Formats: sequence, C-alpha cells, structure tokens
Amino acid sequence: MKSAVCDTEVMVIRCGDGTIECGGAPMAEAKPADAGTISPDHAAGAMIGKRYVDAGGSFELLCVKSGKGTLAVNGVALEVKSAKPLPASD
Repeated sequence: MKSAVCDTEVMVIRCGDGTIECGGAPMAEAKPADAGTISPDHAAGAMIGKRYVDAGGSFELLCVKSGKGTLAVNGVALEVKSAKPLPASD
C-alpha cells in the first residue's frame, strides 16, 4: 500500500477490520497523482524494514519504503513491533 501524503510504502502482513492510514490519510494500492498534506499530529515517520502492529494484534505492516507519515489504523498510531528475545545458549 502507498501513502497519499508522503513516500511511505508498506506490505500488509496481517489485516483486520479498519482503515490503514499514513500521515492522517488513508493508504491505497496506487499513489495519487497529487500528494496531499501530512497531518501535523501524524508526522512521526515510518522506518524501512520495521514491522508495525496495533495493540490488539489485528494488523501488522512491514515498511518497505520510509516516509514522514505515521502509520495508523482508524486514527490510532501503530507501534514498532519489538524483536523476540533469543533463547540463552549454554
């Protein structure tokens, strides 16, 4: 999916019910001809290679191109998924 307001692009790994947004605007499969304006409340940015998840675990997005917009679902910002700790080796 591509952002309508910045360069952010994501791959959807898991998707629940809701609207995936970036920079305060819904994302789409195609980039619009004219980019919109990023909402100041949703301008924290997205980092390439990071996975973003919602609190309920319904959504998981992989950022494939970074940008200035914050990834969100229905206006609620997604969090960077933390790495699983490796088991201790003896």
